[in-house]
Amino acid sequence: MIDPRFYEALGPATVRALAPSGDIGGDAERLVTGVASAEQAGPGDLCYFEPKGKDAALASAPAACVISPAHAHLAPNAGALILSERPRALFARLAPLLVRPRTFAGHGHVDPSARLEEGVLLGPGAVIGPGAQIGAGAEIGPNAVIGPGVAIGRRSRIGARVSIGFALIGDDVNILAGAVIGEQGFGVAGDAGGPVDVPHLGRVIVQDRVTIGANSTIDRGVFDDTVIGEDVKIDNLCHVAHNCLIGRGSLIAAFAGISGSTVVGDGVTMGGRVGVADHRNIGKGATLAGGAAVFQDVPPGEVWSGYPAKPLRKWLREAAWLSRKAAGTRDE
Repeated sequence: MIDPRFYEALGPATVRALAPSGDIGGDAERLVTGVASAEQAGPGDLCYFEPKGKDAALASAPAACVISPAHAHLAPNAGALILSERPRALFARLAPLLVRPRTFAGHGHVDPSARLEEGVLLGPGAVIGPGAQIGAGAEIGPNAVIGPGVAIGRRSRIGARVSIGFALIGDDVNILAGAVIGEQGFGVAGDAGGPVDVPHLGRVIVQDRVTIGANSTIDRGVFDDTVIGEDVKIDNLCHVAHNCLIGRGSLIAAFAGISGSTVVGDGVTMGGRVGVADHRNIGKGATLAGGAAVFQDVPPGEVWSGYPAKPLRKWLREAAWLSRKAAGTRDE
C-alpha cells in the first residue's frame, strides 16, 4: 500500500482514460484508484506483470494489469488488461497519473503542519516539510532538508546538508553531513522512445541506533521498503539501493555499494569498496573482505574475498597457485 504521508492519490480514473490509445482487454470502464506491485495489488490498483517462470500466473486480482499480449492468459483475475510489449515501461508512464509524491508547500523553513517535540534544535537554514514529525531532543543541522511526512525519532542527530524524504527514522540515529536518505533509486525500463525512469513509491525505514556516514545514499523502495536494521553502522560514501534489507548490527565500510533487492543478514561485516550484485542474499554473520565483488549468495558465517568473490580459503589457494605459475614462467 502506498503511504499517504508521502504520496498523494490522483485517482480514480477508468482504465480507458489511463490508456486511451492502448489495447485493452476486459472492463475498460473499471475504476483504478492506486498502484501496487503485482504481488500486492488489490481490486482498486494498477500493476504490471512480467512472469519470471514459464507458467507463473498472477495470483492477485488488480483492477488493471499492464501485461504483454503473449502473457495475457496469466492474469485471469484482473478486472482489465492493458496490453503492451513493454509492460514495465508503460506502467512507468501510467503510474504518475494515479499517484505523485507530496511536495513542499512554500510556507517558509518550518511548515505549520510539522510537529516538533520539546527540545528539538534546528540549525540555520534547516527546512521541515508538511506533516513532518521530529522527536524530543533531536538535532537538525544547518541547511538540512526534512521532507513531507518524514518522522525522526527522539535524540536523533541529523547533520548539515542532509536530505531526508519518504523515510521513517528511529530513535538515537546519527546521520552525518551530506547524506541523502529516500531519493529515487536507479530503475529504468526500456521503451521505443528511449529509457523511462520507473517511479519509486516505497519508503526507507531506519531503525534505532543506526549511524549513516557522510555523503552516503540510501534509496527508497520501488513499492516495498528499504530497511536498515537496529545498530547498523554505515561508513562514509556508501550506497544502499532500493528494496535492500540490512540486518541488525551489520558493519559496512566506506565505498561499499549494495545493489537493489539484496538481503543482508544480521551481523554481517563488509570491508571497504565491497560491491554486491542485485537480488543477492548475504547470510548472517558473513564477512566480505575489502574490494570483494559479490555475484553469488554468501552462506551464513563464511568469509569471502576477491573479484569475483569466493570463499577466502579457495581464493587464497587460487592466488597461491597463480603466484607459483607466474614465478615458474619467469624462471623459464
